[in-house]
Amino acid sequence: MEKPFILHMLTTAKNLSPFDVNMAMDAGWVSAVPYINVEPSEVQGLVQDAIFSRSAKNLKRTGIFIGGRDTKQAMDMLKIAKRSMVPPFEVSVFADPSGAFTTAAGMVAAVERELIAKFNTTLEGKNILALGGTGPVGQAAAVIAARTGAHVRIIGRQLERAQSVADLCSNEFGEGKITIFAGADADKAEYIKTADVVFATGAAGIELLSAQLIASAPQLKVAADVNAVPPAGIAGVDAFHNGTPIAGSISGAVGIGALAIGNVKYQAQNLLLKKMLNSEKPVYLHFEHAFEVAREYIKANP
Repeated sequence: MEKPFILHMLTTAKNLSPFDVNMAMDAGWVSAVPYINVEPSEVQGLVQDAIFSRSAKNLKRTGIFIGGRDTKQAMDMLKIAKRSMVPPFEVSVFADPSGAFTTAAGMVAAVERELIAKFNTTLEGKNILALGGTGPVGQAAAVIAARTGAHVRIIGRQLERAQSVADLCSNEFGEGKITIFAGADADKAEYIKTADVVFATGAAGIELLSAQLIASAPQLKVAADVNAVPPAGIAGVDAFHNGTPIAGSISGAVGIGALAIGNVKYQAQNLLLKKMLNSEKPVYLHFEHAFEVAREYIKANP
């Protein structure tokens, strides 16, 4: 008798995301088991309980998902999980805190598509502003874009906080191979003058880029907003925008809204959950792999 596919879902929060549970089941996992309020110090014990309860042959039917709300904590837990394996007792692990890694991947991949299709260029060398970029999605998007060769600046209400996050992204997530800059929200009118791309990744219902600022952006090409709750994070960009011209842009910029980004995010998460199911060898997945599959999905579905 074949063993059922079991996904052990760890979160540091008091509740596991219903979205993630639905995604796991729809991807083919038979059982999604929640573990809430998990401390990083508990990860090793949970992982080893999971891997030693099945034969090495049946372990491919076991996986671990790491959620929560903190990107660094999720990446730390992913590293702990990987170190806790005892080959051949080893299972696949996928970190996607608050869906931030797959959302960021979907946004950056969608922006890249528009740059290529509408402006015959790529992310490399582009000046990118991550507005409200101190949160999980902004952090992941900044790192993903910087890894393509873009010049990324995280904008926050407080410069000190933005700088701290930029340093974390550069040194921790970027492994010291990239440099992400920081800026204060009060100075974005100056930064927008040289911006090619804007990511709006702040809290829902807050306008981060006004029509006035859009009209003062001479080289803006693409503006993407992950917020689906009115008012829009970017003036003139609604949830349905998908490479749609932004009214008032003097540079012919196009907008990408939350639903277009969400579709790519959904596909990326689904593909990675299926990758865990189908891989013959254990895989360890995070924002980098989410961007890879988001790109692949967009290329296959232009």
